[in-house]
Amino acid sequence: MSEVKSNMYEGLFLFPQAAISNLDAASSHVQEMLAKVGAELVSFKKWDDRRLAYPIKGNKRGVYFLAYFKLEGPTITSLERNLLLSEEVLRFMITRCDHLTMEQIEAAEG
Repeated sequence: MSEVKSNMYEGLFLFPQAAISNLDAASSHVQEMLAKVGAELVSFKKWDDRRLAYPIKGNKRGVYFLAYFKLEGPTITSLERNLLLSEEVLRFMITRCDHLTMEQIEAAEG
């Protein structure tokens, strides 16, 4: 039986500007999605509040959250599917970041 390797991932999650009024709910939503698939959260923070290049579902501004987490390779598709089905997350981008050191991740955390 082969052993499944955990990879380090960087996730950027976009919420509508209305999430500013309740940042705790938005951040807990992302953390619940990660916990549901068994991800080990390394770092999580509100990244920025920005004007969008084009309207997404009627939103001209958005709130970004940045997360670094460890997850087994095959379960990333399950996380992406859950995020696509979420009505709260406008967009997301998840990339592997095994090349980053813990110092670089901590520096991104602020």
